[in-house]
Amino acid sequence: MFDNTEIGFKSKSNKSLKKSKNLFKLLSLSFLVKVGKFLLIISNKLKIPTNKIIKNLFFDQFCGGETIEECKDCINQLKKFNIGSILDYSVEGNINNAKNTKKEIINTINAAKKDNNLTFCVFKMSALTKFNSDKINLDLINDICQVAKDNLVPILIDAEESWIQDEIDIITENLMAKFNKETTIVFHTIQLYRKDRLDYLKKIHKIAKAKNYKIGLKLVRGAYMEKERNRAIKYGYESPIHNTKKDSDKDFNLALEYCINNINEIEIFLGTHNENSCILLTELMIKNNLKKNDSRIHFSQLLGMSDHISFNLSEKGYNVSKYVPFGPIKEMIPYLIRRAEENSSVKGQTTRELSLLNKELERRKRQSI
Repeated sequence: MFDNTEIGFKSKSNKSLKKSKNLFKLLSLSFLVKVGKFLLIISNKLKIPTNKIIKNLFFDQFCGGETIEECKDCINQLKKFNIGSILDYSVEGNINNAKNTKKEIINTINAAKKDNNLTFCVFKMSALTKFNSDKINLDLINDICQVAKDNLVPILIDAEESWIQDEIDIITENLMAKFNKETTIVFHTIQLYRKDRLDYLKKIHKIAKAKNYKIGLKLVRGAYMEKERNRAIKYGYESPIHNTKKDSDKDFNLALEYCINNINEIEIFLGTHNENSCILLTELMIKNNLKKNDSRIHFSQLLGMSDHISFNLSEKGYNVSKYVPFGPIKEMIPYLIRRAEENSSVKGQTTRELSLLNKELERRKRQSI
């Protein structure tokens, strides 16, 4: 389903394809990624001017721009191929700038109100308030969700590390109960590499039914595996992460089936680069006589990754959006490091990207002869 590279890379020029190929080659070298991470952190702390290098090497691949305005070219390019955009202000780890972060998130909501191709908005609670303390500030979070509700723009609340996720869960459940009475505005995120999340999904569905509100669920495997396991070892508790990828995949698939079986009460946002999971959802839609463009079902991948999935799904008529991160380059370094680490550590991710890029470059070369 996703092997058609002509469709998968139809938005890319030969120059762009070669640049992506060279980047993913670098990301396949885990040692180089570790050294690069160290150098990026040091250069940022020492205020060494590296913006141009970062922009040319990583930023342009994984980010839409430094501002919403700069993202417009990317948004319009995706729009040509019926792919939506999700503006993601991806500045992380600076809680002292929470008021500005709130302002930027509300700016994305206002932008989405004016442009139907901006399909969702998104934020991390940890960018707005401190957790594991008695100083949790819900005002900024409530304000954002109220603006989303007023403008009928659905908003995704990202999942985070397990040691703060319980608090995020409680807050998000309350937000869904408050804002999802008539339509699904607030979406919770379920990280299914965690052993307890399938049961948690079923629990919050039961609560929503009892209290008569709708739930939106973003299903992902998870983004903090190494950090979670290392912390569990350090403090001597059982890791919340499944012991094997097979177990994570099993729970992910069961969660997907559960949501489809309850599609009248659960709106699904599938956030994955896993081809098999995307295929499973399309098969479940067929099995349940659901239209490809059913407004309750959404597929999404990150900008700069898995274009072969996004563009082939869109070509077939499914609802697809790309996460389009933006923010000042220097402040985007934590996000860029995570993208680099993900591509170097996730088994097969970079290899698959490289093989598809090579396949398309070879196809174009033969076509030009």
